[in-house]
Amino acid sequence: MSRHFACCLWCFALGIGIVFGMFSPCRAEIVVKQSAKGMVVEIDGSLFTEYLTRSGAKPILWPILGPTGQPVTRAYPMSEVAGETKDHIHQRSLWFTHGDVNGVSFWHENANHGTIVHRRFAEVKSGDEASFVTDNDWVGPDGKPLLSDQRRLTFGNDKDNDARWIDFDITLKATSGPVKFGDTKEGTFGVRVAETMRVDAKLGGRIVNSEGQVNQEAWGRQAAWVDYHGPVGGQTVGIAIMNHPSSFRFPTYWHVRTYGLFAANPFGIHDFPGGEHKDGSYVIEEGQSITLRYRVWIHRGDEKQGRVAKAFEAYAQKK
Repeated sequence: MSRHFACCLWCFALGIGIVFGMFSPCRAEIVVKQSAKGMVVEIDGSLFTEYLTRSGAKPILWPILGPTGQPVTRAYPMSEVAGETKDHIHQRSLWFTHGDVNGVSFWHENANHGTIVHRRFAEVKSGDEASFVTDNDWVGPDGKPLLSDQRRLTFGNDKDNDARWIDFDITLKATSGPVKFGDTKEGTFGVRVAETMRVDAKLGGRIVNSEGQVNQEAWGRQAAWVDYHGPVGGQTVGIAIMNHPSSFRFPTYWHVRTYGLFAANPFGIHDFPGGEHKDGSYVIEEGQSITLRYRVWIHRGDEKQGRVAKAFEAYAQKK
């Protein structure tokens, strides 16, 4: 091989490397990394959220930063911020629990409550989308496990729509005998929105669902999605929670309140409008399981500016 030819070959290879380097990210866009409290999720090197394996009596996500860089959930009780309400200590940013599991409340943090105990991270992945899988035990006040869950949290960033999202897929399995999820409004997949977003703050906060029902009218209704939006740091942002069509009892009922609670609850039928003579309880027989699936779509603007209906259509196609 001549010296001239070798030099040309080296330059060609270098050029190819540079070109491919221009179109290939040198690092993952979304990174999940272990922290002292659980897992930190970053988008382009900036904090998106942190998964805390234990806050109060359960794992939670907090803080959660929206596309404007501002927190979209309440800080209390993990932190105290001037002007925030201090009600409902158990409503911690974003969580999954239920108020009646074999007669035990995992929703509240009062006497004789249950505790969801993190057991391990089974899988962790960074990339264009990032995810992790956790295994957990639901333990009664007597220290005995009632059931287990495996949850997969997936994180994405939609630059075209200036939105970011969290997919929360959870499989509940009866591992120590049958488990009854009782009919109560106190459940199940919950978010406590930022203080200024609340409808009751009277700063422009608004609730709207896929059926066009607004504010108080959306409480206790079935819908494919609900959007809760309002001002944060001088800009309107929204949180939409979407229920996947493959999820248990789709479309779910919604325990969404004007004071800031925002929860999907497939079991709380009796307490909701028109449910007086119905029973939403469900028994998971030993060794059996059910799976619930949600997407949290965090966006700028109201439900129209955030393209929530379109985003749900895309989510509904996800396997």
